[in-house]
This record gives sequence, structure tokens and C-alpha cells, in this order.
Amino acid sequence: MFDNVGTCECGEVHVTISLPELLAKYAPRQCDCNFCTSKSISYISHPDGDLKIQTVTPLKVIKQGSNQASFLTCAYCQTVIAACIQSTNSAIGALNAKLLSSFSSLQEPTIVSPKSLGAKEKVFRWQSNWGNIKINGQSRI
Repeated sequence: MFDNVGTCECGEVHVTISLPELLAKYAPRQCDCNFCTSKSISYISHPDGDLKIQTVTPLKVIKQGSNQASFLTCAYCQTVIAACIQSTNSAIGALNAKLLSSFSSLQEPTIVSPKSLGAKEKVFRWQSNWGNIKINGQSRI
């Protein structure tokens, strides 16, 4: 696994995403919804990857669109850290790739359109693409 690190804009939230391949092998996904587009967010994840989020201050959780996914944001600078969903025993999600200190190593983003999918299709897609998330060592959002 290859570790990649980053922070939110104010430096309060630290992230480490562990991916099976070098960062240069990945093209982040750029969601075309109004929320993600307005914030210029592109996401990176891998189903075998792990995202570790460290923060002293609890993250804010907001909902958008279909209200199925949660968006974790820094309580201070409001930077979106990740999109995620909670299952019974774990959380999975995708990191805002722009937080990575090596963001420029990524390939050009691929445009995706989750808004064109039904509720079950979205969850299936997320489960197929997103990796495990731990916030301060916990698998709970």
C-alpha cells in the first residue's frame, strides 16, 4: 500500500489515504452535481484502500442531493474532507483529492454523474469504489 497525506485548508484536519498503487495511477472522480461543482471537488478512493482522518475538533456532517451520503467538513475552514456512508459496522467513503499534498501527481479527473443514478444504484456504486474510513481511529461517522 502507498500512503498519501494532506490537510484541509486551515491545517486542522490531517488525512492519510492508503492506496494499492502509486498516486500517479489514479484519475480522481469529479462529481457534476451543483454542490461538488461549486466547491471544485474531485474524489479519490479504492475499495481496498483506507482513509484515516485525524482531527481534534469534531467534523461537521452535512447532507446534499439525495441525502444518502454524508459530507465530512472541517469545523473551522468548512473544507469538504470526504463523502461517505455508514454501514452497520463500518464507514466507507472517498477523499477530496484536492487535500493531498501530491495532488498534482494525479491524472486528469473523470467526470461522474451520481445524480443520474437511482438510490440503490448509488449505494452499489459507492460500495464498489469507496474504501474504509476511520476518523480518529473509529469506523463511525
